[in-house]
Amino acid sequence: MSGNVPISQRNADFTAPTPQNTPLSNAPITREALSRPTVGTIGEENEDGAAAGAAAALKANPALAGLIQNKLSGLVGRSSGYIESLPSHLKRRVEGLKGIHVDHTKIEAEFQKEILELEKKYAERYRPLYERRAAIVQGKQEPSKEEVLAGEASHEDDDDEDEEDDKPEKKSLADATAPADAEKGIPEFWLTALKNHVALSELITERDEEALRSLVDIRMSYLPGSQAGFKLEFEFDPSQNAFFTNKTLTKTYYYQDEVGFSGDLVYDHAEGDKIDWKEDKDLTHKIETKKQRNKNTNQTRTVKRSVPVESFFNFFSPPKPPKNGENEDTDFDELDERLELDYQIGEDLKDRIIPHSILYFTGEATAYEMDDDDFEDEFDDEEDEDEEDDEDGPARPANMAVSAGSQAENQECKQQ
Repeated sequence: MSGNVPISQRNADFTAPTPQNTPLSNAPITREALSRPTVGTIGEENEDGAAAGAAAALKANPALAGLIQNKLSGLVGRSSGYIESLPSHLKRRVEGLKGIHVDHTKIEAEFQKEILELEKKYAERYRPLYERRAAIVQGKQEPSKEEVLAGEASHEDDDDEDEEDDKPEKKSLADATAPADAEKGIPEFWLTALKNHVALSELITERDEEALRSLVDIRMSYLPGSQAGFKLEFEFDPSQNAFFTNKTLTKTYYYQDEVGFSGDLVYDHAEGDKIDWKEDKDLTHKIETKKQRNKNTNQTRTVKRSVPVESFFNFFSPPKPPKNGENEDTDFDELDERLELDYQIGEDLKDRIIPHSILYFTGEATAYEMDDDDFEDEFDDEEDEDEEDDEDGPARPANMAVSAGSQAENQECKQQ
């Protein structure tokens, strides 16, 4: 098992198995073969009954199911013998194509390195904007009149679409000033932004919120030199943080040196800072109290133990793939899910939340994500309808209405 997760496609560097049923030699179809008696097709009812019976048999015999699973797993990646059966001159050409692919892989690696350098270049251009944002959020500076006007203009188009005739015109905030006793900055800016991200909102508990109220900035930086990866830095206000003494907590994601099967960089592992919790403030554990009675003396004693609990701050203790010799008790499916989730959250912080934090704070980013989900659901619904049509009878092509509409539009354009 590998804990590596590709950047754009999980298991992209996984080698696909060759077809297990590839014939060793091609058999020509003859008239004699066509005239031979054939076996009738199995009806759906019989097929479903056979499948149900096989499933019941495997369920009743876990040992047999495990044996079959091991056999099937052993076939993955194994050759069917087709390539080995080819004549030497054909195998020579196959090896030549592999040689060309080696050169292609080298160019892919150079391409990814150039992309990484380009990302680093633009990260430096973004940096002054992020520093300016942090100063406003923390109350060290106020936005300029030009910045406020630009912000108001950015959503004027949306307001125009929803504007009613009798709706009063909005007054600009460009010249507004804060009272002398007003609170500085934007309280709970990052906590609100994180909670408006679907995956992160599920990780943040009520206890976590108390600690995250002291979160004043999140930054991202690429690893220096030729290292491939990035670092996330969470900055906390010590005067407001009653849970741990760290002023900053970092999480670093490392990529492998080589590219994956699809030509993308491959995620290798992550490392997080150790959190220095204050006494009885560890949000990743809870203390359970249990009474034990001595059978001989009949005396009782109270035993306390620390038990792990769900918490956002487990993010800084990322899962790690098992090393050699540590595979006996590992649940690989669960580990894969944890690794994928951990990597995805890191990528979302890097590519979405940090660059667009103001849109997550206002909730606009959530609306965009929901629109994307609805768009995907529409396609899923169409596929379901097509499947239902297949069961009832011949289905009308899903693109028929679109094609007809396109023809009508084209005809209208010609007439004009």
